[in-house]
Amino acid sequence: MNPCSCGHLGDARCRCSAEQVLRYQRRVSGPLIDRLDLLLSVHRLSEAALLERTCAESSGTIRARVEAAWEIQRHRQGDSNSQLDPPSVAQHCSLDAQSETLLAAASQKFRWSARGIHRALRVARTIADLAGTDHIAREHIAEAINYRRSPLELAPEAA
Repeated sequence: MNPCSCGHLGDARCRCSAEQVLRYQRRVSGPLIDRLDLLLSVHRLSEAALLERTCAESSGTIRARVEAAWEIQRHRQGDSNSQLDPPSVAQHCSLDAQSETLLAAASQKFRWSARGIHRALRVARTIADLAGTDHIAREHIAEAINYRRSPLELAPEAA
């Protein structure tokens, strides 16, 4: 969805008030957002950034890493992380004390349901798989938390 009704939030072209932004973003219900695994804000790139010729990671390299992560998941549990049910999440997404504390704090702060917590754990498991690590580390949880942030949590305060 757009960040606001005009689609230019954070850009000089946006004339939406904080109240209008909040009202627009609240049109998407919490229970619907709770069913999404990833919630990303993508900011507009400048023309210079779009025309910049940097050597990014190739699609083939990324594809190989994703395929390796899929193989890890199939070997470990017979299916993708997105298909893990609650007992399987408990089995395959164990956390150390620091990671558990971080996840619990985020869960309280953002008022996540059990479904939201399990989604964050499955995303963290996938991030760890992409990194080629057996255990979910604190940085994997932190990244997953950032992907679970609702647009409502990122909206400017209403005036």
